[in-house]
Amino acid sequence: MNKKSFILSLLLTLVASFSYAQTQPQGTVLTLKDALSFATSNNIGIKQAQLDEQGAEYKISETKGSGLPQVNGTGQVTVSPSIATQLLPGEFFNQPGTYIPVKFGQKYNASGGLELSQLIFSKSYFVGLEAAATTRDLYRLRTQMSQEDVIYNVSSAYLQALQTKEQFSTIEANYNRLVQLEKILQLQYKNDFAKKVDVNRITVNKTNLENQRQTLASAYEQQKNALKFFMGMPIEQQFEISDSTTLSDVVLPVDSNVNDVLARRSDFQALQTQKKLYGLNVENIKGRAFPSLAGFGQYIYNAQRGEFNFFDTNQPWFNTFILGVRLNVPIFDGFQRKNQIRQAQLEVQKTELNMQNLALNTQMGLDNAVKQISTSQLAIENQERNVKLAQEVYNTTNSLYKEGLSPLTDLLEAEVSLRDAQTNLNNERLKYKIAQLNYVRARGELKNLIQ
Repeated sequence: MNKKSFILSLLLTLVASFSYAQTQPQGTVLTLKDALSFATSNNIGIKQAQLDEQGAEYKISETKGSGLPQVNGTGQVTVSPSIATQLLPGEFFNQPGTYIPVKFGQKYNASGGLELSQLIFSKSYFVGLEAAATTRDLYRLRTQMSQEDVIYNVSSAYLQALQTKEQFSTIEANYNRLVQLEKILQLQYKNDFAKKVDVNRITVNKTNLENQRQTLASAYEQQKNALKFFMGMPIEQQFEISDSTTLSDVVLPVDSNVNDVLARRSDFQALQTQKKLYGLNVENIKGRAFPSLAGFGQYIYNAQRGEFNFFDTNQPWFNTFILGVRLNVPIFDGFQRKNQIRQAQLEVQKTELNMQNLALNTQMGLDNAVKQISTSQLAIENQERNVKLAQEVYNTTNSLYKEGLSPLTDLLEAEVSLRDAQTNLNNERLKYKIAQLNYVRARGELKNLIQ
């Protein structure tokens, strides 16, 4: 070993004992399952869906209430400055052949009472009860859909942040190696064992990596902010994501029956419920053509005065009590009901088309996810071999450089090749995890991620 190689090896040994480390504020380590559990309890969209679901219960009670007895109080006071005059035959007053003008009533009139009504039969009412119960199911499914959307968004944001974090670690490891090498070359240059151009070349590569580190650090913080948004977490709250997250529970079947998958999907169930609701709306409109029957009762007190003295207990009040039934028979509505039915039927047909479209989209999502998973598995295996080979090339080139048998350019090229191989492996792992996530969503099994 010549003197130059001996000094270079000694410098590498001394500098290797010092490592450059970027310090970051550490917070709570958040796993994917922790993030999903927090999101399902705090996401604003889920809370809004739950309020809609609660509102559906009140809507059911409101619909039921319209079939219960209705009681209303009535009261009225009128003043007649000019009392109406009627003509009566003169025979009542022994003046045959004439008409006598007579004023009926008093200047002040007051009445008050209670009115009770009870629906006896209405086809629309019974259809409305069924529709209200169906609305409950629809809002329950929409809440479930909101939860699944949040689970997907949180999982996707988490995996992307994890990929950025792993990429940052890769860049930082390469950056640390260049920092050490730069120190060595600067010492060598001072002792006339290295050229200025080699020092500059290392500095340029190190600066490029420093820019990548800063870009990745900024992207990582932005991705964590997006994750906080999807979770419903305050932006100022700090955490770090776990270093390793897998979706190992995802099992690929040999064959996926789209009908079986659709039966599990909440969005397809919601469309089925929506179709039923539109169908009930058609029946409700048709039901308005049927007669409706209601019973009613009225109990009324009234008084007439020449002066405003209704609070005088010496003056009489008269009461009236009425019982009856009211029949309403629709005869002709200007074809309004006919056109309303046609509009409602169009909504049913549009929902059926949405169901067909969802079935096609589900089949496409399943096929694409399965193909991407298979492709990514093969790509990961290839990239792992590439990383291993690139690491071996770098180690060999580094050893040769220490011995003075390889130029700096070869070492830098080996470092770049190793970095590219590690980056490609990291990207393929992200594609694989996203493909797994898409497959789970296509099968309607996103809630399994939090169980």
